[in-house]
Amino acid sequence: MSAKIKIHVLHTGLVKVDRALPYHGLYRNPMAFTGLFRSEVNQVTVPVSSYLIEHPKGLILIDTGWNKTIRQSNWKELGPQMQVNKGYLPAGWAVDERLDALGYQPTDLDYVLMSHLHCDHASGMKLIKDAKKILVSSDEWQAANKLSLVYLPHEWAGVNVETFDFNQSKIGPFNKSFDLFGDGSVVQIYTPGHSSGLTSTLIRGKDGKYVLLAADTGYSEMSWGKMLTPGICVNRNQAVTSLGWTREMAYHPACVAAIANHDPEVEQQIIELEY
Repeated sequence: MSAKIKIHVLHTGLVKVDRALPYHGLYRNPMAFTGLFRSEVNQVTVPVSSYLIEHPKGLILIDTGWNKTIRQSNWKELGPQMQVNKGYLPAGWAVDERLDALGYQPTDLDYVLMSHLHCDHASGMKLIKDAKKILVSSDEWQAANKLSLVYLPHEWAGVNVETFDFNQSKIGPFNKSFDLFGDGSVVQIYTPGHSSGLTSTLIRGKDGKYVLLAADTGYSEMSWGKMLTPGICVNRNQAVTSLGWTREMAYHPACVAAIANHDPEVEQQIIELEY
């Protein structure tokens, strides 16, 4: 690999949700995000993203999108959760298919970093189960294996998932992070609220310029522009704090790009940083 960090923004599915799920603050009905008793006119379809990072120290995948089973049956993959999320996976969009198009196989992945384990991020984990290391925060892992109505543990059944603990640091809204290589180039930032162990990924080049992969701290650039937290949150106060930090990072002059996982304005692209 060259002395560059190359970030591939990949769409690994689509999800149809009620408009209230991305933008809690625009709707007064606290249950609107579920889509119950609301018509099709209130629904929007947004991308589900994954990110492949070609780094001089290893090949990294962040999040996995939908499993191919979603093509045959939302019910088989999601069960009752299909009331809230309806998944779509066009041909060629599955994470292993995206990797193959770039000349990689799951066995080439040195690390898979899971931002969190909600279904639209974790559904495709079995497609990359042969990666060398699959990591998620211990906070998220504990929550995901206790809250079976919120999470779907069958999505990682048989997958060797390892956990990491956050360290006290000077980075992030709660000063907690996990530095993957110990050099500040790929850092998992503790940004809870939407989920208990949600992480955003900060990728920093040698000149200080950086890309922030904001996961689901917000659903689009509008989220931090207007401070609109997601409809689903385990802790709304934490979500606001995380989103405020995301906003500040996104508008800093050193920020090359700040990308929310489900932003319909974000196209597939490649972003490069000097390492």
